[in-house]
Amino acid sequence: MPAPLSRTRGFGRTLPGEAALIAAGLVAVAGLHLWAARYGDPIQLHLAFTRLYYVPILYAAWVFGVRGGALAALATSVVFALQAHMFHGGLFEASGSHLIEVASFFVVGGLFGWLLDLHAARRAESLEVEVSGGSAYRKLEARAMEIMIVRNYIDTVVRSLSSGVLTVGPDGSVTTANPAAERMLGVTEGQMVPRPMASLLSDDAGLDKDLAKVLGGRLPRLAREAEVRTFDGRALHVRTSVSRMVDGSGRILGAVVTINDMTEVHALTERLIRADRLAALGQLTAGVAHEIRNPLTAVRTWAQILEEGRCNPDTIAKATAVIREETDRVERVIDTLLRFGRPPEPVVGRLDVRDVLRDVALFTRRFADRGGVTIVEEYPGDLPDVLADADQLKQVFVNLVTNAVQVMDDGGTVRLTAAAADGFVRVRVADDGPGIPSEELSRVFDPFFTRREDGTGLGLSIVHRIVEEHRGHIEVTSRPGEGTVFTVVLPVAPPQGAERTVPAGEDAGEGEGS
Repeated sequence: MPAPLSRTRGFGRTLPGEAALIAAGLVAVAGLHLWAARYGDPIQLHLAFTRLYYVPILYAAWVFGVRGGALAALATSVVFALQAHMFHGGLFEASGSHLIEVASFFVVGGLFGWLLDLHAARRAESLEVEVSGGSAYRKLEARAMEIMIVRNYIDTVVRSLSSGVLTVGPDGSVTTANPAAERMLGVTEGQMVPRPMASLLSDDAGLDKDLAKVLGGRLPRLAREAEVRTFDGRALHVRTSVSRMVDGSGRILGAVVTINDMTEVHALTERLIRADRLAALGQLTAGVAHEIRNPLTAVRTWAQILEEGRCNPDTIAKATAVIREETDRVERVIDTLLRFGRPPEPVVGRLDVRDVLRDVALFTRRFADRGGVTIVEEYPGDLPDVLADADQLKQVFVNLVTNAVQVMDDGGTVRLTAAAADGFVRVRVADDGPGIPSEELSRVFDPFFTRREDGTGLGLSIVHRIVEEHRGHIEVTSRPGEGTVFTVVLPVAPPQGAERTVPAGEDAGEGEGS
C-alpha cells in the first residue's frame, strides 16, 4: 500500500530537507565510529555507536514509510560494511554478528515502515469513511427536507381543494380527511379517524359497498352520483369516486375517496331542464291546438246533426260513438300535454321508444308543417324496451326535432328511425338542412353555445345531460349542405323482473370502473 509522502509536513520541512536530515544523521553516526576507532575502538563504544545507526533508519521509515526505511537500511548497510572492512575484520567475520546487524537494519526499517504505512492507510480509510458518511448524511438530510417540502406542498394542495378528500386504510377505516370533507360531512378529522366509512353518514347511498369492492381488488375505481344524508339531517347530491392505492409491488395500501358536492349544480340543472321544458311547451302549443281542434270540429258536427232531430237510432249510435272517441282523443292530448309541462317526480321504467317517438311526432308535426317540414317515421316491427323516464325522453326528442325544423328555412324532411343492435337501441333524428360546420361540431353540446340569434344555447346541453343520466350517449354527424344526424343510444332493458325502478339520474348499476 502507498506510504504518505511525508509525515513531517507540519514542521515546515520539504522532502529534500527530510532526505538531507536522514543522510546527515547517517554521516554523524559513521563519524562517531571513526572517532572511536582512532582511540582504540573499545567494544563498548562500538556497540553503542552501532545502535545509533537505527536512528536514521527509524526516522526514514517514519517519514517515508516502508520504502524510506528500506532505502535507509540499504545506505546504512553500505556504510556499516565499509566500517567493518576497515576496522573489524570485514563484514563476513567468523562470528557472523555483522551480517546479523545488517539484516536487523532491513528488518527494523521495513517492519517499522510497514506498520506506519498500515496505520496511515487505515487512518486515511477512516477519514474517507467519515467524509463519505458525512456527505451521505448531508444528502440524506437534504432528501428528507425535499420529501418534507413535497409532503407539505401536497398537504396544502389537498387541504385547499373544494372537493372532499379522504384516505382509508386496507381495513376501510379513515386515516385522513381534508377540511372540505369535514364541512360536507359535518364531522371533524379527529372524529373521523379511525372510524369506518359507513359510520360517517346516516345514508351513504352505497358508498361503503363501493369502497369494499375497491379494497377487495374487484375494481380499481368506482364512481357514481348519488344523494347522501349526513347525521345533522342535510341531504347532499354528490359525485363520489373511490380509487385504489397500491405500492410498487401491487399490494393494496388503501383507497382515496373524493366527494364533490353537486347539490347546487344539480338544482340549477333541474331548473334549466324545467325552463327548457316550458320553452318546448310553448313551441308545441300550435300543434296541440290543431290536435284538439280537429276532434272538436267532429264533435260539433255530430252535435248539430243530433240537434236537428232527424236521426234514426243507427245515426244516433254512430254520433255518440264518434263523440266519445273524439272526446277520449282530446283527453289523451291534454293529459300528455299536462304531463310534459308539469311532470311528476321522474321515475325510470320499462318503455317502448316507439311510443315516445310517436307522441313527439304528434306534438311537433303541426309546428313542422308551418315550416314546410315533413316528419317521417320509420320504426321496426319489433324493438326491445329500454329503462327510461318517458317524459324526459320526450323532452330529448322534442328538442332534437324542433332544432331540426328551425334550421331548415326552406323546408325539408326530418326522419325519425329506431333500431336495436349489440344490446342498445339507437334512435336517429336526421334532417336535410344546411348542416353544421366541422369547427363547431365539437361544441354543439356545450352550454350556451348556439347558432341562432334567439337561442339560449341550453337545449342540446340539457339533452346531453338527460341521455348521460340514462346511461346512454348521444352522437352527432354532419356535412355542410347535406344535413345533420343526431343518434341517441340507450341500453336495452334487462329481462322482465330483473330491473328495479329508480329515480331518473340515479345510477342503476354499481358505478363505473376504470
